[in-house]
Amino acid sequence: MKSKAVSLPYIIWMIAFTIIPLGMIVFFAFTTDNGNFTLDNISQIGQYMSIFLLSFKLAIIATVFCLLLGYPLAYLMSRAKPVSQRTMVMLLMLPMWMNFLLRTYAWMTILENNGLLNRFFGLFGLGPFKMINTEGAVILGMVYNYLPFMVLPLYTIMMKIDPSVIEAAQDLGANAFHVFARVIVPLSLPGIISGITMVFVPSVSTFIISKMLGGGSNMLIGDLIQEQFIGGSYNPRLGSAMSLILMVVILIVMGVVNRLDDEDKEGLLV
Repeated sequence: MKSKAVSLPYIIWMIAFTIIPLGMIVFFAFTTDNGNFTLDNISQIGQYMSIFLLSFKLAIIATVFCLLLGYPLAYLMSRAKPVSQRTMVMLLMLPMWMNFLLRTYAWMTILENNGLLNRFFGLFGLGPFKMINTEGAVILGMVYNYLPFMVLPLYTIMMKIDPSVIEAAQDLGANAFHVFARVIVPLSLPGIISGITMVFVPSVSTFIISKMLGGGSNMLIGDLIQEQFIGGSYNPRLGSAMSLILMVVILIVMGVVNRLDDEDKEGLLV
């Protein structure tokens, strides 16, 4: 009885801020202004397929970059001395203590045509280069803002890898590549899956980064959905349909990724 009482606030919170909003999204996605059932909102999404594809492309690229940068960093952190680990974690988390918008504004100042980078290149007679309002700028913003979400799960998992396991593999004749490919990567796979999920989901649905660093010329799904609710193209029912489709696609992607993780675990057990 006590456990039910303790969980009651959480249940109320879930109902009020998760289940009811999701129910409203589903309702608006499949109804007209008169409340009649319709599939028109869903069928209209095909007109914006290019925006969906661009969003997934940029999110995948940003996730790959985060993995390539975050994996070696997490490994170095996990093998450092305890004092160095705490320092590196603090340095990794330090930018996140600053407001998300301010961090993105800072990159606008760095990348704009007369920004810090172009001024630096100008000292050598180079540029100015167009770095702002490009897909590359959007990817850079995603990587910068979401890299900690890749590093921290990897670091947490790698901390649990017993050094004696690596030493045993080396004693059995495994070289550095085989130790990495057959020992470290399989044991850190849960962290890889968690990191990919935590980076990909906010990247594919972001709208602030694409609006500020993409200049509106690189509209993503998040921007499109925002336009339907608070922009000039006010159409909350179409926005709800887009949100629903995006949520379903993300759930499918996460399911596939988790399925691959389960298969790899079964292979390790065999």
